[in-house]
Amino acid sequence: MNRGIGAWVTKRAFLQGNATAFVAGERSFTYADAERRTSQLASALVALGVRKGDRVAVLMVNSVEFLESLLACAKLGAILVPINVRLSAAEVGYILGDSGAHVLAFNGPFAGIVRDALAEPDVRVRHVVEVGDGGYEGSHAYEELLVNGSVDFSAGRVAGDDTAMLMYTSGTTGRPKGAMLTHDNLLWNAINVLGTERGLSSRDVTVTVAPMFHIGGLGVHTLPLLYVGGKNVILPSFDPVGTLGTMAEHRATVQFMVPAMWAAITQVPDFDTYDLSFLELAMGGGAPCPLPMIEFLNQRGVPFIEGFGMTETAPLVSILDAAHATSKAGTIGRVAVHVDARIVDDHDRPVSTDTVGELVVRGPNVFAGYWMRPEATGEAFRSGWFHTGDLGRMDEEGYITLVDRKKDMIISGGENVYPIEVEQVLFKHPGVLDAAIIGGHDPKWGERVVAVVVVDPSGGQAPEAEELITWCRERLAHFKCPREVHFADELPRNATGKVLKNVLREQYTGVVDGVVLR
Repeated sequence: MNRGIGAWVTKRAFLQGNATAFVAGERSFTYADAERRTSQLASALVALGVRKGDRVAVLMVNSVEFLESLLACAKLGAILVPINVRLSAAEVGYILGDSGAHVLAFNGPFAGIVRDALAEPDVRVRHVVEVGDGGYEGSHAYEELLVNGSVDFSAGRVAGDDTAMLMYTSGTTGRPKGAMLTHDNLLWNAINVLGTERGLSSRDVTVTVAPMFHIGGLGVHTLPLLYVGGKNVILPSFDPVGTLGTMAEHRATVQFMVPAMWAAITQVPDFDTYDLSFLELAMGGGAPCPLPMIEFLNQRGVPFIEGFGMTETAPLVSILDAAHATSKAGTIGRVAVHVDARIVDDHDRPVSTDTVGELVVRGPNVFAGYWMRPEATGEAFRSGWFHTGDLGRMDEEGYITLVDRKKDMIISGGENVYPIEVEQVLFKHPGVLDAAIIGGHDPKWGERVVAVVVVDPSGGQAPEAEELITWCRERLAHFKCPREVHFADELPRNATGKVLKNVLREQYTGVVDGVVLR
């Protein structure tokens, strides 16, 4: 019996074969189409020598082909390796070598990166598959490969604890690690999504625009909608007007985007001319959402919730429901139905209510470990819990407030400074559009608090550094406040919306991985 996620589309084709599964531009695919095409692709991969447990890498933007590759691999028990399309050739080559990928499928525009990546050390890719008409020498054409596969492919025996994906962590420090997400991890994540207040059903429609090579774009709505038989409208990339228009055209009912995307959407000048009357739920994740943005949507009748998760948790850990989005602003809500969480000290002992410690979680959605990294896996799993590396506290009602990543915490004069707390104060200044707090070396205090600020062009006169320092000092203990403020046009972020603080530290303080370079 196939207990993998590939069986989802098989069952949906049986139950509602004529229902729309995917829409991409002018192309539309029913669940019956998806079942047929993924069986053909699975058959074609077997003909290329792919067997259960082999790795198939994809360097693709959001597309039907991305999802077909995932489902075809799932049917035969192979492991999909999604690769961030923003990586350099050397970084792509590292993932190909580290995962031991046998096959690489890619969109034509990435041919140059692919050519250089394949020349990197330890890469053992045997077959390349090109989506599009680029004519990459020696490659298999995706559509030709698929249509020549057998419709009568017989799915292999896939167990729930078999690895479905190697989802590489963002690698903001050091080399990225491949998180082994099993079929059951993805199943229980879908169940956790269904267990939220709004849930999902077969009538739901979403626009998949957050990148699927990251777990948020794939795991929040895209895969759970396949589980329940809903519709995914797929956009290859984000632009505010195009995304807003697609949401209106296809009557999106649920929508996930990272805060930077939502912020861009809400700044579209004629936002109110787009018909979003079908939108029943907006969801953010990957970074805290500013209250003004949440209120903007609430004023237009759109409930907004925030989710917290990680690559290693497939991703859902907790939800801040719409009813408490403002009253509990700054928290990540309460844990999902099938997730346990607690806050522990440095000795893995639970701490008391409202005491800062490390957030640890467990549940059937938590990954199986890091690919070929037994030491890192052992460090992450201690006392039966996955250690997230996030510092936080839990109140009496179970709401969790993250104060920061362990590695981002600033210690100044023996006092702990949690950047998120300072950033939230800066966000409330009318002249601040975006902000990040980082630690810089200080010969007297060990570290000093440094702010990097993006000015809000609609906020009138741009604030001066001293004004922002004073603003913070009126609201926070002085040791928490910035001693210097730098202004930037934008903050560097990865595809999930997280600010790349290592980049900011290097640029503004000369600190790289804790080493002072200047």
